[in-house]
Amino acid sequence: MSALELVKQYSQTALAQLPGPAQALLAKPLTQKALAVLLALGVLRSLNSSLSQWTLNNWTSNQRWQPAHEIILLTGGCSGIGKQVMEDLAKTGVRVVILDINEPNFKLPANVSFYRADITSSANIAEVAKAIRSDHGEPTVLINNAGVGHDGTILEEPEAKIRQTFEVNTISHFLMVKEFLPAMIKANHGHIVTIASMASFVGIGEMADYCGSKASALAFHESLRQELKTWYNAPAVRTSIIHPMWVRTPMIKLLTDHESHFRQPIMTVQTVSDAICKQILTQNSGQVILPKSQTAASLVRAMPTWMQEGIRTIASGSLRRLRDVQKQGL
Repeated sequence: MSALELVKQYSQTALAQLPGPAQALLAKPLTQKALAVLLALGVLRSLNSSLSQWTLNNWTSNQRWQPAHEIILLTGGCSGIGKQVMEDLAKTGVRVVILDINEPNFKLPANVSFYRADITSSANIAEVAKAIRSDHGEPTVLINNAGVGHDGTILEEPEAKIRQTFEVNTISHFLMVKEFLPAMIKANHGHIVTIASMASFVGIGEMADYCGSKASALAFHESLRQELKTWYNAPAVRTSIIHPMWVRTPMIKLLTDHESHFRQPIMTVQTVSDAICKQILTQNSGQVILPKSQTAASLVRAMPTWMQEGIRTIASGSLRRLRDVQKQGL
């Protein structure tokens, strides 16, 4: 008996167990066509997902994750998302090195080391990198997590804060990769993780510098992938980019202080950390949008202009109303 006949026989047996009305509904040609379409869509979705994953991994198989052979370098690891990522990765037994401009105000796990660093200074990065290599060896995973954000319209925000946003959120990615990527290319093993934002896709009021820096981080990630594949012949060096929406950290204090007036979802740092750790521990390249329900945001620039502007206006309006509430002291 062929596989097709077995499936047909099983389907008939299963159908016979259903109530009469359900059998009659499933026997209708229109119902069968609808089910066939749903099945085909499911197969196409699965195929699309598999093709995307293999393409992002440059058609190379994942190596088995061996914590003893890996060293994770994490920027901005003393607070917010970075601190949670550090704690979650440390639990797996892998060595974690965190860089931050601020000293940790908590006890570090035994397998975590801290180095004070200014990641906007290539000279300081080189100095700290020398110490890291001497103490631990070459990092195999780099998580460019450190980020800043400031409130204010383009006319209100001081030049110093605008420059700091781009230096920390974008320029530091270039400087860190320049320092630590060559060893990964030589070994054809490693992972660069870029922490971007949903702001990579949608520019809104009072966040022009932040949105611009995160759009730049996305362009950086995409260009890095091409250079690793086409210029440096390092297909096994993985690249991932994470796009969180609003995350409950000190950076969005304005939102969390007036949360009852803000109707957009705010995630925990644990949700974001889980996504980052999954990419690292499975050694998969990828683009992760959080929450998943907001995946369509990545398509905004492909929409008609009137739809794009409507989405940006809605998002900007939420922040404007929040600012009004803050001024009123509610």
